[in-house]
Amino acid sequence: METSPVDSPLAAELRGRIAETGGLPFAEFMAACLYHPQFGYYMTPRERIGKCGDFFTSSSVHAVFGRLVARQLAQMAKLLGGEVFQIVEQGPGEGHLALDILDALASETPDLYGRLTYTLVEVGQASRARQARTLAAHAEKIAWCAADEWRIESGCFLSNELVDAFPVHVVEKHGGELREVHVVNGTDGSFDEELRDPSTPALAEHFRWLGSGPVEGNRAEANLAAPVWMRQVSECIDRGFIITIDYGYPAAELYALHRRTGTLLCYQQHQADDNPYTAVGEKDITAHVDFTALQRAGEEVGLTTLWFGEQYRFLLGLGFFEELLRLQEQCTDEREARALRLTLKNLILPEQGMGETFKVLVQGQGVGAPELLCTRPISSIPIAALAAF
Repeated sequence: METSPVDSPLAAELRGRIAETGGLPFAEFMAACLYHPQFGYYMTPRERIGKCGDFFTSSSVHAVFGRLVARQLAQMAKLLGGEVFQIVEQGPGEGHLALDILDALASETPDLYGRLTYTLVEVGQASRARQARTLAAHAEKIAWCAADEWRIESGCFLSNELVDAFPVHVVEKHGGELREVHVVNGTDGSFDEELRDPSTPALAEHFRWLGSGPVEGNRAEANLAAPVWMRQVSECIDRGFIITIDYGYPAAELYALHRRTGTLLCYQQHQADDNPYTAVGEKDITAHVDFTALQRAGEEVGLTTLWFGEQYRFLLGLGFFEELLRLQEQCTDEREARALRLTLKNLILPEQGMGETFKVLVQGQGVGAPELLCTRPISSIPIAALAAF
């Protein structure tokens, strides 16, 4: 892979670590790039999300996304009953999703708003400060905690574009054997790659457990942290739901023959590239999520898969078109209405949008098998609402 000379403070530190150890598994390199306490991408003050950042999320596109998620949360609260409904969101970014959810619940279900708590699982102090400013109107409802400090007795755990930022091992299969990418020092301050024996037997065991993996000659990612995380989330919920929103695929599609180079991507100033060895610590590094692994890990510890599908189906079931119709009626002219439609299309269109690549996984803990609002079939959407698009 093409690399470049040292171009950030973190790069120099990583070159020193590599010189001492002889090389780092890519997962360790990625972990430092994203979470180094001083230079990591997610740990330093910067604008990451939105027009002036590096990428968009569904919640940064339009408030309707959070409003529709809030409707699903309101039904979950009704199903659970009880005096308190606890929402825990991990990886809350700038707080936009939390703001839109709380705004919607305050206006549409004030009784529920009065008895809920909203906890943000956030490690960065700079991020906490920005979230506090975003959520100032709901300050009495908000609390922060570390990843191991929360518990839900009755409520919902929520994440949006979290798991794609877990550090991944990068592997290739050659001669029927797994080989793992290690990062080594190149020339002139650059980084290079070497294929070596796997750094841990957990890699081969992961693919055996999954029943799927890279085919001969292909490169792929293994997110060993994701199933561990899912099991830990389950242990922290007495009774409730888990909503995981992210871009990814089931394992059979993630490791398909045509996906020869894997899914690793970097984002900086809304430009995507596949070279994590430049602007080290200054751009996002992601890999598509293996939703089969999340479902299987959850089921092994007692979680029930209640729904899994594309984001556009999730949003349509919750009333996307009806909400669009309501918002269009508030527009003052056709130009404003057209701009609204163009914006919201990003949430549901499969190409050049988020509708198909993004998936939603809903799991339950001790809740039975309720029929969720998001499962509403497209055939039941009123014709008038469909015509609005």
